[in-house]
Amino acid sequence: MSNHTSRRAFLYQSSLASLGIFVAGKSAFAARLLPSKPNSLIRGVQIGVTTYSFRSMPGHPDQLLQYCIDSNINAIELKGDEVEFYLGRPVNTVKMPARVPGQGRPELSEETKAQLKEYQQQVANWRETISMDKFVELRKKFNAAGVTIYAYKPNSLAPENTDGEIIYSMRAAKALGANSVSVELPADPAQTKRLGELGAQNKTYIGYHAHLQASETAWDTALAQSPYNTLNLDCGHYIAAGNTSESLLRLIETKHKRISSMHIKDRKTKANGGKNMPWGEGDTPLKEIFALMKEKKYKMPATIELEYDIPKNSNAVIETKKCRDYAQMLLEA
Repeated sequence: MSNHTSRRAFLYQSSLASLGIFVAGKSAFAARLLPSKPNSLIRGVQIGVTTYSFRSMPGHPDQLLQYCIDSNINAIELKGDEVEFYLGRPVNTVKMPARVPGQGRPELSEETKAQLKEYQQQVANWRETISMDKFVELRKKFNAAGVTIYAYKPNSLAPENTDGEIIYSMRAAKALGANSVSVELPADPAQTKRLGELGAQNKTYIGYHAHLQASETAWDTALAQSPYNTLNLDCGHYIAAGNTSESLLRLIETKHKRISSMHIKDRKTKANGGKNMPWGEGDTPLKEIFALMKEKKYKMPATIELEYDIPKNSNAVIETKKCRDYAQMLLEA
């Protein structure tokens, strides 16, 4: 069954389900259709979502939690900015020069550079001194609603961040209940070595996320540097980079023990333009990915990352739930 055939069947079934809920109205039967807590553990495969998927909507942690509940998803990769601002990270008050269309990023004055450096130091001090109790409280709030946090993606894992900030990131992840932090795959192997060593010291995995530089060997150096260096494999980007479906499935099978989490999206191949598409309309082998995960009983989460254009009269929560339900249809086929 092709992606397109699967999607047609899915849309038909979704229409019937929606009609059933509409007809049931507010009866007791309708109430039974809705779970008391979200559930996206399907046939042994954990479907999750990155809170980046909800970037078009307000990002207070309480709202992010409600989006998960409304999407019927019980596991997430939590972005750091929303959490840090909620917990009181200093606000950047440095006035930046306006961008000029067609001229790139404007040159910063020495005064602005000094102000930015001072602000970055304020943030570093805040990160290195904040109590982990606040992160534990947030974890308990999410867990009480039936949502677990399996990965944390803060903006504090770059070469310019201090070791103290990196250690903070890992401690915060563990306090939230996550076993990994996520970061873009650095071009400099010295940075993956640094992160891998700090990960080993703090018993926290680093999941490296790649875009169009993804290949079967893109992570080899990082993986060899530390057992705590892992893949945050983006299946859609991998296909759009020009790799084949066979290569992707082989990578998942051979490296599954070193994959801390995967991002799932449906993209066209490089030859077809690489565009992000609604699930079932692109070239990512979604059916085969989920079948492999179900058959092999792989435990790494399959993370919905919503990047296709949201249709009019819809929103990120509605589209995320469509992705979750599409994954369920494939897993139960």
